[in-house]
Amino acid sequence: MINFSKTFFFFLVGIAFVAVGLVYLGSGEKDDAVVSETDAPEEKSVQKEEAIQDEDVPNKPSVGVPLDQAKERVTKKPFGIRIDQATSPVQPERFSGYHTGVDFETFSSEVMTDLPVRAICSGEVLVKRSASGYGGLLVTSCTLDGQEVTVTYGHLRLASVAREAGERVETGDQIGVLGTGGSSETDGERKHLHLGIHRGAAPNILGYGSDRDDLSQWLDPCLFVCQ
Repeated sequence: MINFSKTFFFFLVGIAFVAVGLVYLGSGEKDDAVVSETDAPEEKSVQKEEAIQDEDVPNKPSVGVPLDQAKERVTKKPFGIRIDQATSPVQPERFSGYHTGVDFETFSSEVMTDLPVRAICSGEVLVKRSASGYGGLLVTSCTLDGQEVTVTYGHLRLASVAREAGERVETGDQIGVLGTGGSSETDGERKHLHLGIHRGAAPNILGYGSDRDDLSQWLDPCLFVCQ
């Protein structure tokens, strides 16, 4: 009888240990499941944030402004305006036709100061010389809005332009200063910057087209630098 009681007692103790073990294992599995459920949304959230960040980075070329307050400087000759000697906003006027670029004027406080001109995009210097109607002139290659173009900077003091043909300029680099108004540095023109953007890899420094259809060869610089 005693042996039977002891056996039964040990049997009950064994069952108790087994029950405790099962409870412990069950709680561990539950904890693992809870952790897994907690981590999953956090991982998805991180992936979502990374996707949003990728969307926020535009795949656009880097474009700078040639002069501060560029938009405010376009007061006389915007892109595409038809110019004739009688009605031109600039008097006296020596040119006529459809303006292929944009003229950025100087403020009254800048007439007697050196005004730095910056590259609007990265590329190679193609032309550096004096030209009729411009005085000092610099032309660079560039890629804008996914297309190959050349950029003309007109009315520069040529002696201030350190880059030579074949050398590279980066967006925002100072390429020179504006020439003195009424001097050979601007070919007698007022102190201002003529900025032209011509489609294709071949430079074209023409400042005016004889026909409106000619403008299709150029891009309006204000689409890029007057924002």
